[in-house]
This record gives sequence, C-alpha cells and structure tokens, in this order.
Amino acid sequence: QVQLAESGGGLVQAGGSLRLSCAASGPFASIYTMGWFRQTPGKEREFVATITYIGGTTYTDSVKGRFTISRDNAKNMVYLQMNSLKSEDTAVYYCAPAKRIGSDWIKDPSGSWGQGVQVTVSS
Repeated sequence: QVQLAESGGGLVQAGGSLRLSCAASGPFASIYTMGWFRQTPGKEREFVATITYIGGTTYTDSVKGRFTISRDNAKNMVYLQMNSLKSEDTAVYYCAPAKRIGSDWIKDPSGSWGQGVQVTVSS
C-alpha cells in the first residue's frame, strides 16, 4: 500500500489561499487516480478533487473555480491549491488513492489514509 502524508494546512481568513501538499511513499506510480477528501465533525468524509496519472481532473461542485489539484509523478507529490477560501471549506483534508463509484469518489484500497491536515477559514 501507498503511505501518504499531508501538510500545508493552517488558519486563514475568508478569501485567502492555502496550498496543501501530499507526499507519497511506496508504489505511487501504480496509482492512477489520486484524490483530496475532507471531513468536518459529524459528517462523512467527502470527495473534493481527483487527478489521474496523466492529469485529468474532477472537482466537487462547491470548489470548482477556486481549487486546483495537481500532481508531480516524478516527486511522488499531489497538491491542492485553494483560493477564495470560505468558512465552509473548514475541515480536515486528506489525500488518498481514489476510486469512482457512480457519481462519487471514495478511497481506493491501494492506499491508506494519512493523518490529515486541518484547514480553518475564519470569516
């Protein structure tokens, strides 16, 4: 399994920006689709964005036009650039291999969850 470690979270004012990073160790090159997910207390973890090995992307509607997912296969890294942040973006963010189920995305068994990174947006 691929092991993942997220970094780059923090506290930011509404309208600000943050860039999250995800470092992968293990068979990263075999992971076709990587994703960012987020979770708030009392809610299920939800998909935020995904990116395929060749750069195809998908986004949940609430972040389209504000977030950009990218990937550096040579460095085993996945990034999430978050602009125009809103208070509702406050969550713990996780990266993981992703698998499509219907219109949704879930974590693929080829990787485990990292520790996550807290993003707090103050209004």
